[in-house]
Amino acid sequence: MAAHAHTLLISDLHLQAGRPDITRQFFEFLAGPARRARRLLILGDLFETWVGDDAVGPFEREVADRLAATAALGVEIIFIAGNRDFLLGDEYCRLAGMRRAEEPLHLDLGGEPVLLLHGDVLCTDDTAYQRFRARVRDPGWQRRMLARPRWQRLGLARLLRLASRLRTRSAPERIMDVNPDEVRATLQREQVGCMIHGHTHRPAVHADRIDDRPVRRFVLGDWFDQGSVIEADDSHIRLITLPRGSAEDARS
Repeated sequence: MAAHAHTLLISDLHLQAGRPDITRQFFEFLAGPARRARRLLILGDLFETWVGDDAVGPFEREVADRLAATAALGVEIIFIAGNRDFLLGDEYCRLAGMRRAEEPLHLDLGGEPVLLLHGDVLCTDDTAYQRFRARVRDPGWQRRMLARPRWQRLGLARLLRLASRLRTRSAPERIMDVNPDEVRATLQREQVGCMIHGHTHRPAVHADRIDDRPVRRFVLGDWFDQGSVIEADDSHIRLITLPRGSAEDARS
């Protein structure tokens, strides 16, 4: 990975105490490449689940401490909520030294305007999920959920994770990916030629044309078996892989 990268982007780590291999690689990444960056963007699903900032335990606090140590070196850390950690709030962001941003977020990367988002909003073929998403992203729903006892929220989160795993196994593969028409509509609506997102766990760089102009879509992968990072400087954007065991040795 190049030294002094302008911006690094990651997504879908799904951090949890039961996956110390992912946590270890993430901490290596924070202690290495991330400290040499000017800016780090986390595009959602940093954690496997999140039931509220009042439920932070030793594991979540250690993650916050590692992030804050990186931020203390002058690295700007920006967080966009995903479908697993949409209840992560300002209190934890302060603890972790990061700033929460709403999607879609516009930034200049690689010498062009880029649209950043988690990516689940693009999966419009999954109508049942989009109804669920609209409900849980409603501020009133979130206030009511956070007012419940922590034990109740934790139990509900376990049920939702189980339901999600069962549904992922049985749902047609096509509805779990983005809808191409929604991607094009979003690029046109936001007036950009480049988009970066995660969520689908299908790392790739897609090229297309809209009204005879080239457009690109970068998709970050998950960290289940290896790291997935996008690196952007003033002229280039590239998707790279971090093999498990070394956050320093990246391959394209």
